[in-house]
Amino acid sequence: MFTGLVEDMGCIREVVPLPRGSGVRLGIASSLFGSPPPLGASVAVDGACLTVVASSPGQVSVEVGPETQERTTLGKPIAGRQVHLERALCVGDRLGGHIVTGHVDGVGIVEKSGLRGDNWDLWIAIPDMLLRYVVVKGAVCVDGVSLTVNEVSERGFSISLVPHTQTHTHLVKGPVSRGVNIEVDLVAKHIEKLVTAYLPSAKTGITLEKLKEFGYARGD
Repeated sequence: MFTGLVEDMGCIREVVPLPRGSGVRLGIASSLFGSPPPLGASVAVDGACLTVVASSPGQVSVEVGPETQERTTLGKPIAGRQVHLERALCVGDRLGGHIVTGHVDGVGIVEKSGLRGDNWDLWIAIPDMLLRYVVVKGAVCVDGVSLTVNEVSERGFSISLVPHTQTHTHLVKGPVSRGVNIEVDLVAKHIEKLVTAYLPSAKTGITLEKLKEFGYARGD
């Protein structure tokens, strides 16, 4: 579990293909790992929860499997690339961002990027299947950064980065049309799953009459 508050920007030092097409191993350097984390620890890398498989002072190794390669921007990692890093939340820590699992839902595309006053605005297009979970003033995780949604359109949403976020993340540095990892609100997904079973649909076979019979809909 994470909060979406980036602790450091690390650097991918090495990319080693794993045998039998089972992904890649990344060596990531950061001052965050001055005290090496234990093997099996979780770390969010650009928003993707990965497991530490080796560590030494100042560097860890994590493995990116096929599923993560398909769903995130870590599919084709490049040595020298900066990545957002966050260690797993400890019980009792302040939840300064929002509840982030590190399970990336998909990749969005940055369509617009630029200053507005002191803030930096980004417009990000995302798939329709994710857009329904994004609401104005709700939370969204972009490359592991917890952010507040400003506006929502038919294609995506906009966010604003305050000066601190601009200098402590790489979100303002990349070009337009680049991909970013998106994790939508976990609570919204669970609510949709639970409520759908009680909604009239041909798929579930539940009708409005049945809902009234069960007491889940008014009869008038």
